[in-house]
Amino acid sequence: MKFLYDLLPVIFFFIAYKFYGIYAATCIAMITAVLQLGYALIRRQTIDVMQWLSLGAITLLGGATLLFKNEMFIKWKPTAIYWLMGLVFYFSQFFGPKPVKPIAQRMMEKTVELSETLWKKLNLSWVLFFIAMGALNLLVVYTCDTNTWVNFKLFGSFGLTLVFVLLQAVVLSKISTPTSAIPRKIN
Repeated sequence: MKFLYDLLPVIFFFIAYKFYGIYAATCIAMITAVLQLGYALIRRQTIDVMQWLSLGAITLLGGATLLFKNEMFIKWKPTAIYWLMGLVFYFSQFFGPKPVKPIAQRMMEKTVELSETLWKKLNLSWVLFFIAMGALNLLVVYTCDTNTWVNFKLFGSFGLTLVFVLLQAVVLSKISTPTSAIPRKIN
């Protein structure tokens, strides 16, 4: 459910684009992102780094798109988000709450047990994935028309992310031990 909630600005962007064009779609995505964050704040929910980065990117690049009437700004947004996330994942292994752990470990250690080396490799795989996705977005931006980019933004990016996650799940299932199978000390 959270995944669908996180995709709302992209889904609304896609629908608005199909009916009203890139500038209306950009405005709708900006409004949706602000409303989502406002709703989370009102409900006193924790707002994660990704939500703040996404809001910042959509506000800055969406605002520039509308102000300068130049769709290239909004087309760069996915790349900006992917590369920022790549940086967050990369630097998470050096900074953060003690003991410092890669962000992949912080997100998944309750369900999967890996060695420190494997956690770092898993985290690096996400860094490389984000770099590649940012570059792929730019390839589509500069070699395809806007309609193709919008379709790629929703379906291509989502599909590639899903394939990456599923491949990781297969690999993790072969090399890890579910934490529920690990005997716990009983006091």
